[in-house]
Amino acid sequence: MNKRSMILMSAGLSLLLGGCASSAMKDDGMSMQQGGMQESMKKGMPFGDADSIAYSKQLWQALKQASLVGPSARPDRVYTGTHPHGAMLETLSADLTVGGHRGEVLVKRNYGGPGITAGKVAADRAAWLKAVTVMYKREAGYDTDNQDWFWVKYTPDGGLFTNPKGMQLAGRVAKGMPQGCIACHKAAPGGDMLYTR
Repeated sequence: MNKRSMILMSAGLSLLLGGCASSAMKDDGMSMQQGGMQESMKKGMPFGDADSIAYSKQLWQALKQASLVGPSARPDRVYTGTHPHGAMLETLSADLTVGGHRGEVLVKRNYGGPGITAGKVAADRAAWLKAVTVMYKREAGYDTDNQDWFWVKYTPDGGLFTNPKGMQLAGRVAKGMPQGCIACHKAAPGGDMLYTR
């Protein structure tokens, strides 16, 4: 074998081994990611888990008793909304007790549909209601990264919306993700994750 062939063979072998090492590193990275996902499953997903879903049901019942949602919900001022909530909105706040804990709650009724106006909503809220989004201040330590807010997106009758992956939107919704409830509300002025103050 001449010197040039040996150099080419050596370069090819380096590329081959480098490619395998790179693949191995990618595989290790993948298994680490999968391990991380499995680990987070053991700890519990930030939202859509059984505990968050059960808590959202308790919260809905407390909201109904306080006349913040449901057929007997008290009306408030209807105003022009923004994406992702709705073309028209109503926002109410109160202190609410859920499971022995008393916390601040923000209820946003999200209205939409072709030809919607504030007047049409005021005349027949049920016909235009598309979703009810809620922030509830849970006990200290629930989610210290995000001021202990519990997030939920209800259907008008108290069911839960799901994201495109089928996860129910209750709990620490979209925690750590670049888009979603928490990411959007972190940008709220005042540092309290609320756009209403």
